[in-house]
Amino acid sequence: MAEVLTAHTAEIDTAVLEQARELLYAVFDDMTEQDWEHALGGLHALVRDEDELVGHASLVQRRLLHQGRALRAGYVEGVGVRADRRRRGHGAAMMHALERKAMRAYDLAALAATDEAASFYAHRGWRLWLGPSSALTPAGVRRTEGEDGCIYVLPLSAPLDLRQELTCDWRDGDVW
Repeated sequence: MAEVLTAHTAEIDTAVLEQARELLYAVFDDMTEQDWEHALGGLHALVRDEDELVGHASLVQRRLLHQGRALRAGYVEGVGVRADRRRRGHGAAMMHALERKAMRAYDLAALAATDEAASFYAHRGWRLWLGPSSALTPAGVRRTEGEDGCIYVLPLSAPLDLRQELTCDWRDGDVW
């Protein structure tokens, strides 16, 4: 059985981080350096199978604005499993580890799902955000219509109205 290791970015050897970065570039054809940067600075879940890194996911802190409140969010980034090791429970094991941590530290968890992964998250209890999405940019709050229908949340301690607006904090690259 595969081993799942969780550790903060600062605790992971640079060679292992480079393996994780290479893994994500192999999994996603549209991966960018900004996407990789978004996955750093928080908790990583790494899956090793037969001494090879075959899966990565991370949980980073962000602020999401909802109904006049700034919520502490555990935001999931960089979830990927090597193509030849999929459908063996690696993604579920990584998400389980990160969801457990999120439950103890955040008001909610959130992520932007690809079309291929949406059912995976829904099956785990993540809920599709039905309201409009936006970002708090240097120029003020701006709608992010292209992300509507892709954002999933795992309600934890904060009351949420999934039909109202959800605004993320600013960052370079993809804001969601």
